[in-house]
Amino acid sequence: MKLRFSLPVSLVLLLLTVALCTGSQLFLLLSVLVVLAVIWSLLAVLWASATLMVDGNMTEQTVHRGEDLIFTLRMRHKGLIPIAPILLEVSDPSGSLDREIRLKNMPRRIQSLRLPIHASHVGVYPVGLRACVVEDLLGIVSRRVVLSDTSFSLTVLPRTFPTEPLVLSPGDPGSEIMSRATEDLNAPSDVRSYQPGDAMKKIHWKLSLRKGELIVRKFDEPILQDVLILMDCSRPPSWGHPQAEADIRDTLLETAASVLTDQASTDHQVRLPLLGHHPVDVDKSMGLPIAMDYLARVDFSETDRFERVLIMESRRLRKVGCVVVVSARLNIPMVDIMIRMHRSGPNIRFYLITFAPEDENVLPLISRLKQSGIEVSYVTPEPGEN
Repeated sequence: MKLRFSLPVSLVLLLLTVALCTGSQLFLLLSVLVVLAVIWSLLAVLWASATLMVDGNMTEQTVHRGEDLIFTLRMRHKGLIPIAPILLEVSDPSGSLDREIRLKNMPRRIQSLRLPIHASHVGVYPVGLRACVVEDLLGIVSRRVVLSDTSFSLTVLPRTFPTEPLVLSPGDPGSEIMSRATEDLNAPSDVRSYQPGDAMKKIHWKLSLRKGELIVRKFDEPILQDVLILMDCSRPPSWGHPQAEADIRDTLLETAASVLTDQASTDHQVRLPLLGHHPVDVDKSMGLPIAMDYLARVDFSETDRFERVLIMESRRLRKVGCVVVVSARLNIPMVDIMIRMHRSGPNIRFYLITFAPEDENVLPLISRLKQSGIEVSYVTPEPGEN
């Protein structure tokens, strides 16, 4: 609670001084009225804040970037002494500062408020009514009431877009490797009893005659190649404007999410290591909803340079058939590392997130990647609307 008593106290002292010097009871009465006004203001604020009832809800707590939702607020107080309109502090993901909204002074009546909220950027944001300030009409007394039941956590998930199918080294999709390996009748690993639906060409006729029942050959299941998605989790370049940095973050997350979504329907495993303060390895077995939630919580706090991450992951490529690299920067060390990764076996696809695909400083590096057989794709960030 804040008490602005400097002006009332000064006024009371002045009136008392004048009353003592002149002997006038009028100034003494005025000083008493000022004291009563202060007490009246204090009672008004305490009464209204003690009887304040607030209720709020949101239409959704998980949305995709660019979607809108509605925050509904209902409040009332039972104070009968007039107060100033209540000031609301509303958290909004579209900006870094809280919105401040003034309500009408309507005691004993429920006031409803519908606030549209636009999910501008991917992330997890506090949304809702964080606190309200109750003030008297004279501005002498104010009390800030912190609320917990009207504050929500809004998760903004990345949007996805279709990506080109990945080609796993040595140029065959994993599903085709599976189909051909299961058709290879020259390398049986074991036998078992016949089951309805087994192909006739898999029947071991000599062993079936000896056993007196149909016996079929079993074959080793092929080891499918994995897909590794490497996203740069360090702070992206700002291009001289914080809004541009936020747009690049969204595009990094949405590019990785799009590749992960398109590969979820394939037979091979997909791994996406997310680094930072809370590192986690996202894989296909988690399911897309959990994977998207992890992506929304990436804070881009990784301090290691992305080149170091590429070097560390290049040592674990035994089962990897394709590496997808997503970054908003490109330099000579990154080019050298990706070329070495490609020569060690897996195919490489590089997504460059940039506002300037024709940058003269980047074009020679892109040319080196393409000459080495690395696929390069540009993704231009889409500005978010605040």
